[in-house]
Amino acid sequence: MKNKTVATWLSFVGGPLGLHRFYLKGLGDLLGWALPIPTALGLYGVSRVQQFGVDDAWSWVLLPLLGFTIAGCALTAIVYGLMTPEKWNLKFNREAKTDASSGTTNWLTVGAMVLSMAVGSTALMFSIVYSFQGYFEHQIEEARKISQ
Repeated sequence: MKNKTVATWLSFVGGPLGLHRFYLKGLGDLLGWALPIPTALGLYGVSRVQQFGVDDAWSWVLLPLLGFTIAGCALTAIVYGLMTPEKWNLKFNREAKTDASSGTTNWLTVGAMVLSMAVGSTALMFSIVYSFQGYFEHQIEEARKISQ
């Protein structure tokens, strides 16, 4: 029996590592194995910012990958939390009754959704702002080089 609350928390906390996918679909899930790649590239972008500063061109390309992955997993947590028990059990607990308790929403599920909304939207906005700022600063610098 796949519990909706556990899946929601795994998507929020361990989503960028694919833990929610492994919980729901098993270790053979390809997307679960692919999720750590943009997470690792984004963390490499964070280390480049710490090492070279915010003017590093690779950091404004790599860093948003982490933010977009976090935001996507937070959105997945919200989708899981908002599923009706019937739809949850039909999708993930086919052998159970449609009204089985594993698909019910409780306060822990709601808490995961609230935190997912806050953290996911913050990560998304940070990623968009950081990448656009870096891109436009790079364009201005290139225009200055051409004009000289």
